[in-house]
Amino acid sequence: MAKAVRFRDSYAQYEQLVADIKAHKFAPIYLLMGEEGYFVDSLVELLENNLLEEHERAFNQLVVYGKDTDEGTIINYARQMPMMGGRMVIIVKDAASLKKIDTLSLYTASPAPTTVLVVACKGKSVDKRTTFYKHSLAKGVVFESSKPYDNELAPWLAGYIKRTKGCTIEEKALKMVTDHMGTDIAKIINEFDKLLTRLPEGTKTITADHIEQNIGISKEYNNFELIEAVARKQFAKALRIADYFGRNQKSNPMVVTISTLFGYFQKLFIINYKAWQTRVKGLPPVSDAELAGLLKVSPFMLGGYKQAAALYPNKKIFVILGYIREYDMKSKGIGGGGAEPGELLRELLMKIMML
Repeated sequence: MAKAVRFRDSYAQYEQLVADIKAHKFAPIYLLMGEEGYFVDSLVELLENNLLEEHERAFNQLVVYGKDTDEGTIINYARQMPMMGGRMVIIVKDAASLKKIDTLSLYTASPAPTTVLVVACKGKSVDKRTTFYKHSLAKGVVFESSKPYDNELAPWLAGYIKRTKGCTIEEKALKMVTDHMGTDIAKIINEFDKLLTRLPEGTKTITADHIEQNIGISKEYNNFELIEAVARKQFAKALRIADYFGRNQKSNPMVVTISTLFGYFQKLFIINYKAWQTRVKGLPPVSDAELAGLLKVSPFMLGGYKQAAALYPNKKIFVILGYIREYDMKSKGIGGGGAEPGELLRELLMKIMML
């Protein structure tokens, strides 16, 4: 079985492809595929705008859609000679709709030296056992775009903002965005592109205020603040946030809050477990840098996690994780008795903080 491509690896390849395309280093075949559609669309757009000069595109660049064409037609187009020299460019969008995509191997077995064929399968991946995939890998470029896991998104986004925009972003602001928007990279990048046009000139750090004012995510009522309240056992604050979430479920879905709480207590469990290994098993203490790496958090946030871990020893965390699973089921209509999400969240928080 082929090894799954990790998000960080696909993004590293994406950046390399962007650099190659801008440097006019082209391959005869591009197979662009995978679940994360943003990077596939971005590469297709970049190729559309760079493979040919603008005045050449009307004659030698053809864009077709998988649902409106077939493999034989694509092969015929790819074998045509370009007009007035240069190269022929065939871009197949929505290629996942092709019924027999492996038929393209009749062309990719011997691609024309004057043609660049771009096959974009956004949202799906081509079977890696097919001859077409193997030809594309051997004679061209295969890019597989994978979606990030929740714990990969924040580090990637912070790095993206720093590399492409020259700004840093506060930890709270970062958490507000990733909690609110999930792993929809296209939506996140679109919102940040709009945000950066509205910031005062010379802004170097994106703050929670910037996020609230420009993206509309409350800096007071969000999962970051809820976790802070739980970590410090601030009952009143946690229940205020739960009440707000209950009245604003569309922008604060229960499933996201449940996932955030579960991930948080998993991190506290790891901290306590590592301390137990040192105390009881005699293993060397884990450095802060190692611990931050294990938790996949910024080292600057580690102090807060350690303080919370002291309030929630693992014997309590075992019970809490059980509560979270229970209320996850209730929020999905299993054993909840028809209670509203806000009511369920208040119950869960009370059980956690009174333990």
